[in-house]
Amino acid sequence: MSKNLDALPRLKLEQYLGMQIRRQRQAQELKIADVARIAGISQGMLSKIENAQVSTSLDTLSRLCDVLGMPMSKLFGQYDQQGGGALLVQAGGGMEVVRRGTEKGHTYHLLNHTRGPKKNFEAYMVSMDDASEEFPTFSHPGTEFLYLIEGELIYRHGDKLYPMHVGDSLTFEGEVPHGPEKLVQVPVRLLSIMNYGKD
Repeated sequence: MSKNLDALPRLKLEQYLGMQIRRQRQAQELKIADVARIAGISQGMLSKIENAQVSTSLDTLSRLCDVLGMPMSKLFGQYDQQGGGALLVQAGGGMEVVRRGTEKGHTYHLLNHTRGPKKNFEAYMVSMDDASEEFPTFSHPGTEFLYLIEGELIYRHGDKLYPMHVGDSLTFEGEVPHGPEKLVQVPVRLLSIMNYGKD
């Protein structure tokens, strides 16, 4: 039985700044004594800053950034994003969303999220349980990947039909009209990943 892990505690600002300064200094292979001397602070003070043992002034941080050739904006820039690198969706989870076909018995659970104004991909768990329904067709930019987890169906892409069994996958261009043609064995569950690429 798996055990849920709590999220690691967020770095305090002093820890984050110290880590960034140390990484930048080491990346340039600069000695702590040289950076401290040029910035006009003691070697001991720089060591304490890098190890988050003291809070320091913006003036001192500005001087350190000048020595390291790093803009202040870069020093602070990613602090608010440090918790956004990964998203775990546990079994049965995912935000239920409304898409075309939802009212006809399709259930879509969005399994991912993307920061920023542009999304590179979307991943859905799609569930269908009514073998008698008529299915809408879809068309969208990018490439789509389907992986059948449960059931059996015939999937249409353009004028071609593809029988799919558990474990089968199908990859196709999303701009060509596509969608389920017939549910052979219900319930059907499939993973749908839409890759929009980059401009």
